[in-house]
Amino acid sequence: MSATILVADDDRSIRTVLGQALTRSGYQVRTTGTAATLWRWVEDGEGDLVITDVVMPDENGLDLVPRIRRVRPDLRVVVMSAQSTLTTAVKATQRGAFEYLPKPFDLNELLAVVGRALAASPAAPEAGDGDQAEEEKLPLVGRSAAMQDIYRTVARVTATDLTVMITGESGTGKELVARALHDYGARRAGPFVAINMAAIPRELIESELFGHERGAFTGAHNRAQGRFEQANGGTLFLDEIGDMPPEAQTRLLRVLQEGEFTSVGGRTPVRVNVRIVAATHRDLRALIRQGLFREDLFYRLNVVPIRLPPLRERNEDIAALARHFLSVNRQKGLPAKTLDQPALDRLGAYRWPGNVRELENLMRRLAALYPQETIGEDVIATELAETSTGMPEPQAGEPETLAQAVERHLRAYFAGHKDGLPSPGVHDRILQEIERPLIQLTLTATRGNQIRAAHVLGLNRNTLRKKIRELEIPVVRGLG
Repeated sequence: MSATILVADDDRSIRTVLGQALTRSGYQVRTTGTAATLWRWVEDGEGDLVITDVVMPDENGLDLVPRIRRVRPDLRVVVMSAQSTLTTAVKATQRGAFEYLPKPFDLNELLAVVGRALAASPAAPEAGDGDQAEEEKLPLVGRSAAMQDIYRTVARVTATDLTVMITGESGTGKELVARALHDYGARRAGPFVAINMAAIPRELIESELFGHERGAFTGAHNRAQGRFEQANGGTLFLDEIGDMPPEAQTRLLRVLQEGEFTSVGGRTPVRVNVRIVAATHRDLRALIRQGLFREDLFYRLNVVPIRLPPLRERNEDIAALARHFLSVNRQKGLPAKTLDQPALDRLGAYRWPGNVRELENLMRRLAALYPQETIGEDVIATELAETSTGMPEPQAGEPETLAQAVERHLRAYFAGHKDGLPSPGVHDRILQEIERPLIQLTLTATRGNQIRAAHVLGLNRNTLRKKIRELEIPVVRGLG
């Protein structure tokens, strides 16, 4: 006997499309435009799966989910919503929904979700709906497909204590995601402690992380707690983890394995209960190949990877982000501003090397410096020209040059340190990251012939051999 799907949506066209697609797939379907009718069917024991919209004329669909879970714990619920925000995704998950799908959705994806829901093992009893009296402020803004995937991942991970690795260019909002994981998770009543590895001198990192005892080193006049102790019972956010020195990596790995550490100069182990969220804008796998990052630590941290896309990959969110930042500025006492459509179009055409942080700073500048209430394209063009370092932006349809790509990455790298500076040694670190792929691709082009590769690179053959050994570059003759 085929499964019966209960569909609730106040949009007749949505009900028709879902009814036809599910019927073609062999399911029996009942549709309604009200939450009351859906609830009556559930109470009467009808249906094997529920698909419900959030906004309906008589009740919010999210409010139905915990009630359904209480009376019929094994009945799976799939929530759909045009309110494609992180809050909606998290609430749907916390209240017990099997899956959350933003509108507009792909029918093939929905059918796949239905299949997984019907095949899944019985659900665990609902612990609580996580409801709050007022709608929370959105920590993340954007309704692009890229952001929807992030919302769904964050919603799933908040219910766990898994370690998360957030990757993305500087300025993409990695700390905002880390805060969302904390604020929407089970540890939200505990502390959220952040530490930026790139902003701390190498010799002080272990003291910052693990604390120190009185007299442990010159200037240590009193015992000091480290960030691990401060974050006990909560979340520790390790930003720019790729800049952590090797000796601190070893101690961090030991803490993750054993759940305890000793402070600098201490002898008594300290046990802590901390959730780790790490972030980096660097390619950790490349650092592993260069011997700059421990592979075993990487796998300890990279349990749940979340990649944040650069702003240029989700430019459909730029208008919403700009309006959001202008609204925040107004709440902070700056003059109210709006952007006309040509201004928004100009923002959408820009590549945003500094990502969301660059857009936020621009909106703050517009609110503070310009007297007109409506900002036009001419102002945006002037501001974007002044922030450029002189390297022309690639025109539409033109490939990005190597110089433009390098400058974009470096500008984002320096912007990511806000008012600070990168840790010493940035010149050598950047050259190392460029040198390895350059030599490797040159060897590939010469089919492993080191004499020809050295000639192309303009290097002495012995120098090339030395670099191949130092960078651990595999050499295979006769490639291609």
